Amino acid sequence: MISKAKIKFIRSLEQKKIRMQERMFVAEGPKVVGDLLKVMHAKLIVKTAKPKIENAGDAEIIDVTEEELRKVSFLQHPQDILAVFPILEEPNVKPAIPSLSLALDGVQDPGNLGTIIRIADWFGIDHIYCSIDTADAYNPKVVQATMGSLARVNVEYTDLKALMETFPADYPIYGTLLDGKNIYKEPLTKEGLIVMGNEGNGISPEIRNKVNHKLLIPNYPEGRDTADSLNVAIATAITCNEFRRRQ
Repeated sequence: MISKAKIKFIRSLEQKKIRMQERMFVAEGPKVVGDLLKVMHAKLIVKTAKPKIENAGDAEIIDVTEEELRKVSFLQHPQDILAVFPILEEPNVKPAIPSLSLALDGVQDPGNLGTIIRIADWFGIDHIYCSIDTADAYNPKVVQATMGSLARVNVEYTDLKALMETFPADYPIYGTLLDGKNIYKEPLTKEGLIVMGNEGNGISPEIRNKVNHKLLIPNYPEGRDTADSLNVAIATAITCNEFRRRQ
């Protein structure tokens, strides 16, 4: 049985201000929780009788019924296990230098952010720099959309403009822009920073000024009426795929 106080605490972690105050976040489902348990210790695990837990360490484990799990779950269809993890002060993964990294400039949708983290994991990109106004990586919707990839990709919030100003003048900074050059014809490097912009406004002007390699994902066939733009997560997948295909 789970206490009312525990239910209230877990539910409060849906709010960003509480997550930041408590330095904790919620993950759900055997896949997501299992992957996170490989790299960090859970503070609290709430589960039904079904899942077997590995790497639980000294986490407090509360066995509940499916009905009780629904009281704490953020999902429409709870997945037998929920865990509360600490938000680490130090990244899980140190970025390799030199390496290929992503920068997200004002990506707002939690589903897009979670999918981009999953895409980065798939293509071996272990570091994502986010502008301060990008969605919170520990939002429950983001955590679920990563499908466990949050365990292997470090997400760092920073002033992107200030970060880019620390790079050497010739460091490759790529951005997908409507006035860019065809990504399939442009030379691409093994290292660098790939900037992806806001869903509605794209890359902000101050960050666009730092981009020294403008790329365009062309539509087919040329000249045909088509959608105005691609979803940012889909554009990220296409871009990362092309970089990795060349290496």
